[in-house]
Amino acid sequence: MPVSLPPALELVLDLLCCPTCRTHRLHPGRGALRCPAGHAFDIARHGYAGLLTGTRATSGDDAAMVRARERFLSTGGYARIRDVVARLAAAAAPEQATVLDVGCGTGYYLAGVLDRLPGARGLGLDTSVRALRAAARAHDRAGTAAWDVFRPLPLATGVADVVLDVFAPRNPAEFHRVLRPTGRLIVVRPTGRHLAELRERLPATVTVDPAKERRLHRALDPFFTVAATGQVEHGAALTREEALDLLAMTPSARHLSRADLSGEAPLPDRVTVSVLATTYRPR
Repeated sequence: MPVSLPPALELVLDLLCCPTCRTHRLHPGRGALRCPAGHAFDIARHGYAGLLTGTRATSGDDAAMVRARERFLSTGGYARIRDVVARLAAAAAPEQATVLDVGCGTGYYLAGVLDRLPGARGLGLDTSVRALRAAARAHDRAGTAAWDVFRPLPLATGVADVVLDVFAPRNPAEFHRVLRPTGRLIVVRPTGRHLAELRERLPATVTVDPAKERRLHRALDPFFTVAATGQVEHGAALTREEALDLLAMTPSARHLSRADLSGEAPLPDRVTVSVLATTYRPR
């Protein structure tokens, strides 16, 4: 039985371009999104659009990572980060804003922004279908679609007021293309102190490259200038279960042993949450 177009996806349908021919807008028809050239893309019963074609990305969160992420985020451990993202977006966007979240994961940060902007609509993109199942339920004004950030984005030019990139890969040229001239890019990334206590206990945990910050600004500089940078840093108490979820929801989970993730390893009961959040304006 064909899947009907989810209301949240209908809200952002005018933003989307066919990812195959890249010239036509998409429209709903017979349980899919279609373009006039005959290309069609499934609408999953979970509520997101499956726009990826060809070789699929394999780096997205798997089911275990998504479950751990949902459990940890529900504790409020990263609530201050979401509050800062929402505040920066609200300061940069008009009341009727269009917000694009690239690498949206479960939609946690996009939902926070839309809560702060009651007249806004959002679109979340991610490679992980497991994460998109959660993101499609995250907010009634957030449409979602499967897409790989390293490919040209399946959006028309100059349609977004805000692009969010929170702990996600970046495609500066495409971010610049889809933003309006008055739009803003918001990038959140960890500092070297982020979760330092976990890295001390578990050396296999992924570390933050000291050169990452320089590479970030070098990549963005041809397209964007810095408007403002803020920092979120605080200590967070953790139960053992929360510490395990924090490990299991990150790329570190792929580098840790079963013993590390099963509760046998010694874990800290407090960690440092430390991130930088920068707003960029297009050049």
